[in-house]
Amino acid sequence: MTRHFLRDDDLTPAEQREVLTMALQMRSDRFAQRPFEGPQAVAVIFDKHSTRTRVSFSAGIAELGGYPLVIDAASSQMGRGESIADTARVLERMVSAVVWRTFGHDRLEEMAAHSHVPVVNALTDSFHPCQILADLACIADARGGVAALSGLDLAYVGDGANNMAHSYLLGGATAGMHVRVGTPEGYLPNADVIARATQIAEETGGSVTVTHSHDEAVRAADVIATDTWVSMGDEGEKEAREQAFGAFQVSDRSLELAAPGAHVIHCLPAYRGKEITASVIDGEQSLVWLEAEYRLHAQKALLTWLVAQ
Repeated sequence: MTRHFLRDDDLTPAEQREVLTMALQMRSDRFAQRPFEGPQAVAVIFDKHSTRTRVSFSAGIAELGGYPLVIDAASSQMGRGESIADTARVLERMVSAVVWRTFGHDRLEEMAAHSHVPVVNALTDSFHPCQILADLACIADARGGVAALSGLDLAYVGDGANNMAHSYLLGGATAGMHVRVGTPEGYLPNADVIARATQIAEETGGSVTVTHSHDEAVRAADVIATDTWVSMGDEGEKEAREQAFGAFQVSDRSLELAAPGAHVIHCLPAYRGKEITASVIDGEQSLVWLEAEYRLHAQKALLTWLVAQ
């Protein structure tokens, strides 16, 4: 049975640990694994703008011995109305995996339903699981290993209804972390995602908390995460969002409330003076640049794991 990675809980806790361990190993030896030697092609499809996803998957697939076939969806036949199912049936005969950065999560699910090669979520409006794998690997690197993730307090502050919040809930719970989401009223995570994350946390020893208080979320946190307040597609709400999220900025005060030696992560792009201050993102407790690098290693580990199943 083909394994896909469409959302964070597509990996069991044991499988997640396996992928994260491999990611740390790949940082130490970038060319140890060559599952796409040939080179085999991997389709990397973009419906949305990208820097880190495009670069990390392209470089990573090449380092795995493969050929990154980067496709602008708008200029493909999908952009002219060809069905996702038909596209999947064609691609699976020519490539070894499909990576897709798109809009509605249902689009990705349809691609996977008609593909006999692994399909990977490179971002949808609902989830961003490859980013969370990178974040967890980065935290593990900074904290002494994958085993150190279990029991950590992870605070995410900002837009609780976006894909990053959903993936932190699911991915963090899978890692056995205590995940706290701090968000204003009207921006709560999807109720089904909260319920699923809570269920996972009960199995892994983690926990899930959603609060409307920045201070409650970050107090004694080992890791503080945030994201842009205005995601792609939300530009028309810019002023309203900046007003709503003002009290949830990650600042020096956030670090004062957090646990001693707490780390800060941000998936980028970042807007200094908005969701995070320059003193924090560029400060000694920031892991942001290591986090960005781990997009490469985590995605290489994920692809290597998926094609071996």
